[in-house]
Amino acid sequence: MEKWFDPKFENNYRRYTRKRLGGFSLENFLRKFSVTTWIIIINIIVFIFALLFMGIFGSDKILSFLALQPVAFFNGAIWTLLTSMFMHGNFTHLLVNMISLFFLGNFVEKLIGRKRFFWLYMISGIVAGLFFVFLAYFLGNTDFGARIFGSPDIYAVGASGAIFAIAGLLAVLTPKLRVYVFFVIPMQMWTAVVFLLVVLWAASIGAGLPFGNTAHFGGLLVGVVYALYLRNKYRRKTQLIARYFSG
Repeated sequence: MEKWFDPKFENNYRRYTRKRLGGFSLENFLRKFSVTTWIIIINIIVFIFALLFMGIFGSDKILSFLALQPVAFFNGAIWTLLTSMFMHGNFTHLLVNMISLFFLGNFVEKLIGRKRFFWLYMISGIVAGLFFVFLAYFLGNTDFGARIFGSPDIYAVGASGAIFAIAGLLAVLTPKLRVYVFFVIPMQMWTAVVFLLVVLWAASIGAGLPFGNTAHFGGLLVGVVYALYLRNKYRRKTQLIARYFSG
């Protein structure tokens, strides 16, 4: 008997037809927005729901479940490494982080691609959290230690660690790219990263402000290391990128 029916052809044809006729596909749905935009949407949703649940159950209960606290982490609340990345302390904190993420994140996502950007964001956020909990837990037990490394009892939330990773990557790949620190001060990318790190750490030491400096530093290291890897592996491409965005 002549073999004219090919199941593989039929499966491919059905896939092609669904795509052409606009059938629902999770992959196509996710690709309607950039990874950066999806991360921003998740951050906003988590912030809104956290506020609602705080009104119902109280802020302490929600913070203890979602925020990253060194003491709680070492007592088993390991999941807060992830949940704290998508939670923010107040609207201003959320707004500043999401504006920074929108501009820097979309730019980096175009440079390195969706998958690389997603894993950079997630891994750097987790590493940033680990830097915070370990340094605060073991070195933040005195008043001066808490000013430098953070207190073991303090809660940490926000996307800043991952955002510093994105900035660190740009500081290596596009060091002369012009950016605006605090949205008003023009600086080259590498200068802006160093300036922000020093200013925020000085504010913590001098005024005791609770910035997540160790998390910023941990995230920054991930971004720098990954950028050095990319620069070594794709030497010609990264040289062209650096030249193109040289200001």
